[in-house]
Amino acid sequence: MDIKPQKLIDLALRRGASHAEVYQSKFKSSSVLFETNNLKSLESSDSQGIALRLWKEGAPGLAVAYGEFDSDELADKAIALSALNNTESIELNHSYTNFQPNKKDSISIEQLIESGKNAINQLRDIHGEAVCNGEFIHSDYFTCLVNSLGLHCERNQSLVNYYLELELPTEEDFLSVYDNKLAQGQGKNEIQQTVKTILQRLEWAKKTTLAPKGYIPVLFTPNGSSMLWNTVSEALNSKFALDKTSPWSDKLQKQVMSNSLTLSQNPKYKPYIVPFDDEGTSTQKLSLIKKGNLQQFYNNLANAKMLGMKSTGNGFRPNLKSYPTPTLINLIVEPGEESFSNLIKKLDQCIIIDLALGKKIDISGDFSINIELGYFVQDGLISGRVKNTVVTGNVYKVLENIIGIANDPCWINSIHTPSLLVEGLSIIN
Repeated sequence: MDIKPQKLIDLALRRGASHAEVYQSKFKSSSVLFETNNLKSLESSDSQGIALRLWKEGAPGLAVAYGEFDSDELADKAIALSALNNTESIELNHSYTNFQPNKKDSISIEQLIESGKNAINQLRDIHGEAVCNGEFIHSDYFTCLVNSLGLHCERNQSLVNYYLELELPTEEDFLSVYDNKLAQGQGKNEIQQTVKTILQRLEWAKKTTLAPKGYIPVLFTPNGSSMLWNTVSEALNSKFALDKTSPWSDKLQKQVMSNSLTLSQNPKYKPYIVPFDDEGTSTQKLSLIKKGNLQQFYNNLANAKMLGMKSTGNGFRPNLKSYPTPTLINLIVEPGEESFSNLIKKLDQCIIIDLALGKKIDISGDFSINIELGYFVQDGLISGRVKNTVVTGNVYKVLENIIGIANDPCWINSIHTPSLLVEGLSIIN
């Protein structure tokens, strides 16, 4: 049955809960799949779920239901679970409303099909022997958060994800190049950027060459640099600052990376526009690192209390069954002033890392990655694609030794980053 969140709150309170919170999520998507240059299938999904979190005599109980559910059974389950748990501090926002309107700026299945066909045709007009695959997905998200203290927040989000992959036979093997972009609305610019990026990567990869061994400068493209920023995002998490896992736990207002780097969060930057977090706290622009100096950690209500601070509005649920945990909305890396091509022209030798293979880099920052798609720069020119090449180093050391930042920022998932040129890293082939 479809029940209003406030009615579920009332059921919990009548069963003896002192506080209660309902988190409701609805998701609808339409996807278009292309395989071997042709339209393969159309798919759609529609799901919804609800989480009731309550406290009885200070002990929490969290119960979740998907699709149709019995509200009395859900409330009884949450009460029963609370009897098994220890008491905890109750962190809820008080009376506050925030409604984000639903903007009718979506894209039809027909438009997704047309966009896919046009993109594949553009690629094959230049590379006729190429095999192209792709998936274009339009998704609508709705979130509602209500609690017993008078909080009521709702947000709507409509996103389109464009993914394109091209395989090209070469003299030695198959070259696979892919790219994806996320957009609000119809995303016409994003699909063209995806095509442009793939064509540029193919141009650079026409020839293969052997990378030199030893320590030489490395140029991370926006795509390549995202692996560095994923680790930095963890180091900025108040959860890891509190348990001393972050190497920056005791370095507030101290230099932690090159003074050429400035990092922030902006919850009003398309397509990652989020007015409030999953605890009902208004999101805000955050200055995280300014000219290499650590400004603050991001947090949720629970961690903010332990730090003696207010929440930064970064409490998000990984899923309905989980408590809100500190999560960045996005990470904005301030670009430099030089073009990507000008950075390359200055270099006698350099490895460009565009796509990498390897395990996720943990918070220690140590990495050893295989270059999936990378290039060698000789005398200021890209001479070809490198293969069977491994790069080792440490994220934090890399970011202390920045020697150039390009003016080419773009979105890589939720990270908006330019290309980064760093001092020598260990190259093995």
